[in-house]
Amino acid sequence: MQIKENAETLANRLVAVMANYEQCVVAFSAGVDSTVVAKAAALAMGKKATAVTAVSPSLASGELEEARNIAQLIGIRHQVIHTSEVSKPAYKKNSHDRCYHCKTELYDHLANIAEAFPNCVVANGTNMDDLGDYRPGLVAAEEHHVRSPMVECEIKKEHVRAIAAFWKLPVWDKPAMPCLSSRIAYGVEVTPERLRMVDQAEQVVRQHGFRELRVRYHDGDLARIEVAKDDIPRLTEETLRNEISTQLKAIGFQFVTIDSDGFRSGNLNTLIPIEMLQQNKT
Repeated sequence: MQIKENAETLANRLVAVMANYEQCVVAFSAGVDSTVVAKAAALAMGKKATAVTAVSPSLASGELEEARNIAQLIGIRHQVIHTSEVSKPAYKKNSHDRCYHCKTELYDHLANIAEAFPNCVVANGTNMDDLGDYRPGLVAAEEHHVRSPMVECEIKKEHVRAIAAFWKLPVWDKPAMPCLSSRIAYGVEVTPERLRMVDQAEQVVRQHGFRELRVRYHDGDLARIEVAKDDIPRLTEETLRNEISTQLKAIGFQFVTIDSDGFRSGNLNTLIPIEMLQQNKT
């Protein structure tokens, strides 16, 4: 498929599918996936579409402000809610199904909002590529009868960015920004304090000009920094390395290391037993 030639076709198909929803509540994080779905919902339903952004300690700094700005730009009604997944024992435990508990909390709230509107569905930003990854949150979506319009249109991640560029959405090339809890190694308890440390650490690294990055939290207050492979030589320069290390230790980390393999989205999933990965795909 020639992406550039078909971006308009794919965009129109997405709008047409969502026009069948009548009314819709979109789980909106202001990432490229949910932004494309929110834009399509606005075009398809106008005032009958609502984008909802969930705020909790696991939301990175600046993301709420960006969500508000993007919602205003695309012309969709925007609602902010507060979720409390971080207070729930099953979520805090941070086992391999943490995302299931997070999405259950989110979809419970969105379902309550949708109930206020006749024939209203809840939609998310899941695309075809997400179906091949380990994502326990998809189970929560199925349990709550959440619609995934991009899956219904067989839209892949590369198509999502092409559609976003076609619609001139400023997030078309935005790096993936999953919740901060995804930076905490499985089995290490998720706490507001650790989420704060990760958030501040990533802000530090980003302020030094790195765009694609993660700061992973491991047991023992160890920070593992990932940046794009091309950026590793600059990060490992002695002066900059020492400066970042000092700043991260001031935040509360005891140890700071740089991952020589570079940034890999979702790389903590490599620690999940293969049996669980297979179970998620069946």
